[in-house]
Amino acid sequence: VVGGVGYSIFAQQVLAHCGADFGIRGDGEEAIGFLLDELQGDRRFDRVSGLLWREDGHIRVNAPGWPARLNVPTDRSTVANATYFRQGGQIGVETKRGCNRRCAYCADPLAKGATFRLRDPEDIAEEFHSLLRQGVDVIHLCDAEFNLPIEHARDVCEALIRRRLGERVRWYAYLAVVPFDAELAGAMQRAGCVGINFTSDAANLAMLAAYGQPHRPEDLSHAVQLCRRHNMAVMTDLLLGGPGETAETAGESIAFFKRLNPDCAGAALGIRLYPQTPVTARLTTRGPLETVPGIHRRYEGPIDLLRPTFYVSPSLGDRPARLIRDLIGGDPRFFPPADDTVPDSDADGYNYNENHVLADAIANGARGAYWDILRHR
Repeated sequence: VVGGVGYSIFAQQVLAHCGADFGIRGDGEEAIGFLLDELQGDRRFDRVSGLLWREDGHIRVNAPGWPARLNVPTDRSTVANATYFRQGGQIGVETKRGCNRRCAYCADPLAKGATFRLRDPEDIAEEFHSLLRQGVDVIHLCDAEFNLPIEHARDVCEALIRRRLGERVRWYAYLAVVPFDAELAGAMQRAGCVGINFTSDAANLAMLAAYGQPHRPEDLSHAVQLCRRHNMAVMTDLLLGGPGETAETAGESIAFFKRLNPDCAGAALGIRLYPQTPVTARLTTRGPLETVPGIHRRYEGPIDLLRPTFYVSPSLGDRPARLIRDLIGGDPRFFPPADDTVPDSDADGYNYNENHVLADAIANGARGAYWDILRHR
């Protein structure tokens, strides 16, 4: 049986590709139990939400079940979290699943549902405590955006504060730029948050609109200032090369991010294309993806979005990574994109795979968000 977030984006294609017997798209906690019941009973697989299975030479697909309230176990003793943590792994906690935003590039609604499905804040605090009892005192929230909805984020912080967990656990989170206010920033600090990574994407208004982002540059400035005021490290992420990106729009965003003065800034180049996302739909209006200028891939034949397929605006020229790196100008706060034409140019980026500086730091005891570890080195 296969499952998980990545699987759920390409459920039928992955099942066909890997030859597994079953797959579960979406939440798996209850579905895996119901599948076991059917295997031992009537084998009525059509009754299992989110299940994919093979029958008569075909793959059959059930719609995923998205329970309105997310109830998952708080006891984290089933697997060896402490061992994983000691060896440098990130330990994650969810406060919810799903997202009702329509960011142009994001596959989260495909994998987790298009509505917010919230956990009880007291359960989240109990899960923190379960991990702390095992010696895990650094946690990364797995939410796409912790502050959506903002009322739930405040409630989670208050639950952590009541248990005094903010005094014993450091944690990091991803946040949307809006909504974010002084009340939430203060609550996050008291609850133990030490670092925020904002889905900021751009500072040029046309590119923010292209990405489906509701915030404005002044909102991003305000968010960074709040982090400074509440002593939380801050990373801002740039997404460069989307539809409509030019050297001028990229330069405007990079210059603005420099003035923001975050602790660090990611500069990702190119958009991974996923099925059923707005950016993929927009590009397909131009014709078959095989004919659309700006498609980047490392395979031949028809476009297969199961395989990494990216879009980079042709207006950035033949060497877009070099252009972006030149605009960044060696600013040490930035993680620049790798340039395939320059050996070892990914050494200063934030592709964490095979990053020896990061691995050495973790081996020497560093813990936290990988961007926060790297910025100190």
